[in-house]
Amino acid sequence: MRQSSLVVVANRLPIDDSQAPDGACEWRRSPGGLVSALHPLLRHTPATWVGWAGGTGAAPALPDVDGVRMHTVALSPEDLRDHYEGFANATLWPLYHDAVEQPQHHRRWWEAYQRVNQRFAEATAEVTEQGGVVWVQDYHLQLVPGLLRALRPDLRIGFFLHVPFPPPELFMQLPRRAELLRGMLGADLVGFQRVQAAHNFAQLVTRVLELPATDRRIGIDDRVVRIGAFPVSIDTAEMGALAARPDVAARARRLRQDLGDPRQVILSVDRMDYTKGIEQRLKAYSELLASGDVKVRDTVLVQVAMPSRERVGQYQILRERIEREVGRINGEFGRVGEPAIHYLTQPFDRAELAALYRVADVMAVTPLRDGMNLVAKEYVAARVDDTGALLLSEFAGTAAELSQAYLVNPHDLEGLKQGLCAALRASPADTTQRMRAMRAHLEEHDIRAWARSYLSALDERGALVSRLTSTDANPGTANPDAATAADDAPVPRPATPAASAVTHQTSG
Repeated sequence: MRQSSLVVVANRLPIDDSQAPDGACEWRRSPGGLVSALHPLLRHTPATWVGWAGGTGAAPALPDVDGVRMHTVALSPEDLRDHYEGFANATLWPLYHDAVEQPQHHRRWWEAYQRVNQRFAEATAEVTEQGGVVWVQDYHLQLVPGLLRALRPDLRIGFFLHVPFPPPELFMQLPRRAELLRGMLGADLVGFQRVQAAHNFAQLVTRVLELPATDRRIGIDDRVVRIGAFPVSIDTAEMGALAARPDVAARARRLRQDLGDPRQVILSVDRMDYTKGIEQRLKAYSELLASGDVKVRDTVLVQVAMPSRERVGQYQILRERIEREVGRINGEFGRVGEPAIHYLTQPFDRAELAALYRVADVMAVTPLRDGMNLVAKEYVAARVDDTGALLLSEFAGTAAELSQAYLVNPHDLEGLKQGLCAALRASPADTTQRMRAMRAHLEEHDIRAWARSYLSALDERGALVSRLTSTDANPGTANPDAATAADDAPVPRPATPAASAVTHQTSG
């Protein structure tokens, strides 16, 4: 079997199946996401992506995509139900998002999580060449680093968590907390979105496993595991170029006309999820309509809520509640031909999404908890004329970087209403100044800078990053919060677990 020097391991493969003109099924690279971050590197080194192709049953044989080998891991219907919908998304997901919904615990879910993680680890061990680099992604696969190290101790292993990592008092609720921590510690480098998440992880390792730890280094067996914050980003240039296309600009003008050519458009683009704060946002907007602070003839809200995890009961109930509330608001405040809310659940292609970003005078991104939220960054990248206002939750990881946004606490209804009014009434000079600053930040801290920052910390030999920078003229800036090679110095073992607490400066 052909092996690769770099292997990316994620729950899903970075491809979509679609129908070709002749009716045949064809696979294409997914737009955006992690594959865009790594694509410049993957094209210039023998690389493999290990993941699930979607669906259940036997793993399909897939062609290479843009020179990257696709290695499929099969999931059975039971795996999908108990691993993906169960332990990953009904236990870990709610717990990692501040237990906005009560996490559920079932022993068969944990058994499935172990089984699927073992399958991913074995597949990865099979396709990685001697001394290769493996980058494992996200909460679905937290056991893979430890399982893979047992199978292939010669490998350099990285793990990155895209979602928030909870404080100790929440994580301690997990019946299998020690196993999950040990699984992550199989990596040489554990990356998080925010500094606070790395701090939480270090505290838990000390408390649960009684290992010596600081916010940058953890000692386990005869190894040192480095940890750090690596905020994920977007392809800023790609989104800006897309938004500037004449056809996208023309589509934006037509969309505004279709909306009734209102004075102001508020846009929210979310996955249908209880962490996104959709219900709180709708309530705030409803109260502004009731008080007269916002008038339907002047302002319209476009709420895009793309369904997800539709077989999970919590998500079915959430969709019913949201659609009932949208109907109530439109029935109470809308007029014939002038709904208060345009509610859309269908997916949009990238060009249509860029046109929506250009239409929006205010982008409302108000999750109750979010690891990062790339929609906010996409909106900023798409505002090529430096206009528009970003209303952003303090509890999105993005808030630590885009401090010029109108920041709000989505749990505070009055504060949310005040923030929305401030964004709607801001002067053009104010919004332009804020937008320019946010765009400048994203131009420097784009998705390639994120990949370089993480991989340079993981691969101390520098081979991977040298291949990346040789094909990219903009080497970017190293992340000051990232772990460095100097962190491999011995970790002092504290006298007691509590003694490992260190002074820590959070990112907000």
